[in-house]
Amino acid sequence: MLINAVILILREVIEASLIVSLFLAYSQRSGKAKTVLLPALFLGGIFATIYAINISSISQWLDGAGQEATNASISILLYLFLLLFVITTVSKKTKQNRQLSIIAMIAGITLATTQEGTEIILYIHGFFSSPELFKPVLFGSLIGAGIGLSFGIFIYYLLVNVSRKTGFIIGYILILLVAGSMVLQTAQLLAQIDWIPSQYPLWDSSELISERSLTGQLLYALIGYEATPTATQVIGYSISLLLFLAITIFTLKKNK
Repeated sequence: MLINAVILILREVIEASLIVSLFLAYSQRSGKAKTVLLPALFLGGIFATIYAINISSISQWLDGAGQEATNASISILLYLFLLLFVITTVSKKTKQNRQLSIIAMIAGITLATTQEGTEIILYIHGFFSSPELFKPVLFGSLIGAGIGLSFGIFIYYLLVNVSRKTGFIIGYILILLVAGSMVLQTAQLLAQIDWIPSQYPLWDSSELISERSLTGQLLYALIGYEATPTATQVIGYSISLLLFLAITIFTLKKNK
């Protein structure tokens, strides 16, 4: 139970801390005030608490598909705000683009904190009625959260201490992968509620990297790793990456 708690909480914290660290590093390198991003963490925590408290009611929405549909919506919105952030970052440095960039970062942090915070609250709360399990789960959760936050801090200091060009490349690759994982998670959620057709997996890499292993969970957090992806998931993931790249290249060329 201790190991399971470490892995699960680590996965959730890494997803959020990666996004936060990327935005904080960008703010540091670009001279933007990082303090405007801190309220987004607080706001995300409030939304996560509200979401978790009302999860029973939300789950009944849309004929029992409320939770999955809500999480899928959050993932898609996060993808769009990550895309908006990149567009405004590589565009001309106008006042409007700076404002949109800040809005994208605040919204991205709020959404990521809400999504991952809700999962953490629900997981820990599930063991409140079992004192013999609650303590190891709580301890494991603290360990997982600590590792996840340390990862985010490492990414932040990496990005602010390398050259501007190297930092941009590393940051862009990480944002690209996170954005793609949001679309893949959306496809997984919509398949669970039969909003997209169920399909046989194209392959099964469970023997190589199990989704339940530490490596599998870390890859899920970073790139949306799925050991048994369907054609819809692979196509959606590929299109989301290509679209992200195409819009970035188009914006760069347009602003030369």
